[in-house]
Amino acid sequence: EVQLVESGGGLVQPGGSLRLSCAASGFTFRSFTMTWVRQAPGKGPEWVSGISSDGGSTSYLDSVKGRFTISRDNAKNTLYLQMNSLKPEDTAVYYCAKAKYGMAAMVPPRDYWGQGTQVTVSS
Repeated sequence: EVQLVESGGGLVQPGGSLRLSCAASGFTFRSFTMTWVRQAPGKGPEWVSGISSDGGSTSYLDSVKGRFTISRDNAKNTLYLQMNSLKPEDTAVYYCAKAKYGMAAMVPPRDYWGQGTQVTVSS
């Protein structure tokens, strides 16, 4: 079955950086649009970023634009999210997710997500 395994989360101070990875298996990764979704405590899921199957097109939530960079390595079946200039409001569980119907800028159904990795930004 489809498996998405996130890693790279942790505790960082405001202004710090973190690089998340997502290892994909069980589907033809190179053929699918991928996304990052996050969920903060007590909040609903929030779409963060999306990337086309070949990596040629990317999109971002306004509040992370200029700070986060999504990328992928199709030869390694891996999705990445480079996060710089982190803020406390970025604190959330971050999930990689396969896009439904190729919709790069929408939160996919929860069945399309991985298990998540915790990102905490705090002094």
